[in-house]
Amino acid sequence: MKRFIFFLLIGIGISASAQDLTGIWRGNFKGEQARYLEALGQESRYKIELQVDQSAKAFSGVTYSYLTTVFYGKATCRGTVNPSTGKVFLEELKIVEVRMSGRSDACIMTYFLQYSKIGNEEFLEGSYSSMNTTDSTSCGRGRVFLRKVQTSDFYKEPFLLKKEAEKKPPIAKAEPAKPAPKTNPETKPNTGTAKTTTTTTKTPTGTKTTTTTKTTTTAKSSGTTKSTTTTSSTTKKTEQPVVKPAIPQPLTSLPPQPKLDTIKKVDVKPRLTLPTPKVISSRQNELVQTITTDARKLIISIYDNGTIDNDTISVYHNKKLVLSKKRLTDKPLTIEIELSEEDDLHELVMVAENLGEYPPNTSLMVVNAGKKYYEVRITSTEQKNAVVVFKYEKPK
Repeated sequence: MKRFIFFLLIGIGISASAQDLTGIWRGNFKGEQARYLEALGQESRYKIELQVDQSAKAFSGVTYSYLTTVFYGKATCRGTVNPSTGKVFLEELKIVEVRMSGRSDACIMTYFLQYSKIGNEEFLEGSYSSMNTTDSTSCGRGRVFLRKVQTSDFYKEPFLLKKEAEKKPPIAKAEPAKPAPKTNPETKPNTGTAKTTTTTTKTPTGTKTTTTTKTTTTAKSSGTTKSTTTTSSTTKKTEQPVVKPAIPQPLTSLPPQPKLDTIKKVDVKPRLTLPTPKVISSRQNELVQTITTDARKLIISIYDNGTIDNDTISVYHNKKLVLSKKRLTDKPLTIEIELSEEDDLHELVMVAENLGEYPPNTSLMVVNAGKKYYEVRITSTEQKNAVVVFKYEKPK
């Protein structure tokens, strides 16, 4: 049994020395109070995502800690890996983005992990400790489990995109084919036999000419050679077939025409031109983003971006009021928009009705466009509205 464990540890060490942490790792972590929270019916398991770039025994990257992709904390990180043991140390350096609700505190985390590989799956598992960034008090300890994945719940960092581009094989250029080497015909010795050559040529007038050349070489005992050449030509005339031009036949009937009752009339209703609301015409309107999509239907969800502080907005769709003085929370305000070739341009204007407790008025727009999602971070004030434009493009 001990021998088996010894070989197993050797296998893990070899795997760790050959691995590369570069990529995306996703999993979850549980704190010491997990059982207490579960007893109260609260969520005890938080999600975590790492995006790291390894160079030799060190690496750097970013971390995400979140319950959903709407409310999360993002931090920069760095760490080291021991190739011989597979031990991984990772520490968060600085929180660069926070979106949280209520009175939540942001905490910096430190991880102590062990790398392992089973088949094609790679794992990081271990413990963590955390510290409050406000007063340096402990946020608790717990366990963490991560698995290497191909996709991100957020977006791939530029350093990962650069790595992927470097790994793509170069496009092979086709080399021109080399010409076949020329070969000289073998020269046979003169054996004194007769050689007959027949040549056939065809003249442009269709006359076929055959020429036969016969050469006889005779060797004499005196060392002299006598050569006699006889040439005969035969001309044979062949007639070319006469091709008669095709005579166009008159049309006996017209092609079938569609019946009047089979033609469908498409009524395109022009969009009504609405007057510009005063709150739009009297304020500056800043274009935040233009989204081009081939989706016929958009589902737009709007949340408070950051701390929930009573931000209130109104939303206009093509100058029509669709949301009036709605408070932003962690629950979405939803708008649905239908797109078509006839009605391909849509404009949403976000108007700040107040600045909340912490100005300015900020919101997060999440756009579900078929198989694609877009996130738009919006800032509006009492002097400036935020505009998002959606443009329909027919699938290619």
